[in-house]
Amino acid sequence: MNEYTKEIAIFIIIFLLSLLMLLIRWGIRRKKRRLAEDMDLMEGHDFEYFCAELLQRSGFGDVEVTRGSGDYGVDILAEKDGVTYAIQCKCYSAPVGVKAVQEAYAGRDYYDRMVGAVLTNQYFTAPAAEAAKKLKILLWDRDYMERMMEDRVHSSETRRMRRF
Repeated sequence: MNEYTKEIAIFIIIFLLSLLMLLIRWGIRRKKRRLAEDMDLMEGHDFEYFCAELLQRSGFGDVEVTRGSGDYGVDILAEKDGVTYAIQCKCYSAPVGVKAVQEAYAGRDYYDRMVGAVLTNQYFTAPAAEAAKKLKILLWDRDYMERMMEDRVHSSETRRMRRF
């Protein structure tokens, strides 16, 4: 094999590896976009179970979806790094308001949890953000959920690649 042939072979290998990386990245983005679209179409209880799974995959333990009615404003109980959480889930088509923050606040105290949070597929109104700051409630919006979904997609792609 002469020097010219070696250079062409190296170029082709680099080109194919770059193409493969591009296709993987495109597939991850496409999968993430599809998950976000599916999330917006979920019914309330399905959304709660979806959120519970995301939290588990993000390192939360003892994740429990509360019963549908009489849950005192909390849909999920969880723990991470020794900190206990009471989480209110809201699958809305518009920004989430103060009521969700109040529910998380009440539920945090009812379940005797350290942290209260509202997790949504949308964003929060300014009054909700103000109330959350005053009541010390975490607000996890669509961007937060998409980052968790991205981590979920990346981890599943990594597991799939390890099998080969």
